[in-house]
Amino acid sequence: MDVVGFFNTEIPAFLLAVQFLTRLKIAAPYSPEAMRRSPRWYPAVGIVVGLISAVVYGLGCWLFSPLIAVILAVAASIVVTGALHEDGFADACDGLGGMRPKERVLEIMRDSRIGAYGVLGLIFMVGGRIVALQTLPIDAVAFALVGGHAASRASMLWIMSTSDYVRSTGAGSAVAGGIDRTALSTALMTTGLALLPLAFVVPMASVITGLAGLVVGHLAMRRWYEPRLGGYTGDCLGAVQQCSELGFYLGLLVALAR
Repeated sequence: MDVVGFFNTEIPAFLLAVQFLTRLKIAAPYSPEAMRRSPRWYPAVGIVVGLISAVVYGLGCWLFSPLIAVILAVAASIVVTGALHEDGFADACDGLGGMRPKERVLEIMRDSRIGAYGVLGLIFMVGGRIVALQTLPIDAVAFALVGGHAASRASMLWIMSTSDYVRSTGAGSAVAGGIDRTALSTALMTTGLALLPLAFVVPMASVITGLAGLVVGHLAMRRWYEPRLGGYTGDCLGAVQQCSELGFYLGLLVALAR
């Protein structure tokens, strides 16, 4: 294996992924090839976001109650990402709420203003994540955050590799079509590494039901937008990430509650 070549090609791609998906101040050398490769590192960015959230959760448990710690951890993930995925989910809710033609849906999803569907969607989405995480065993929350953030970003690659980007320009246009077998393999291995520690603190059955919940969340959101749009937008990717993450946490609880 050409280690030097690997670092020369993949480190810029990873840094661009961090720059694209977070608000962390990281200098990333740009090239079209690095941008094309960057989606394979989305789960790795999820690990970074999850680790930051996990540290905040640990500090919150030390200073306050577990509930406040969960609220702070979720807030930290929102701050780190600049609410990128939450914004996409809210836009998708506004656009897809009601029965509108495709062109009108895309127009609404591009509007920076938020409507009633978006507000209600965010309330249930953020609230659902807080309640689900707070219901998990205290010693499992930090590991669930890391695994959930990584796996839900791998869920975005599932969309990108099996569907079409429907806009000619937009946040997702630079990376649309850049998902090949190597990218999927890299994303899956990264996600597996992120989930491995969780398997040591909760039963394996819980991890499996967590992944099943992620799939349900992914398919539910996809079933909502894909027949209407004939593909995906950047907002749809954010919405899928949000639904997949919540589905993962709820899925963990299915086995733990038995």
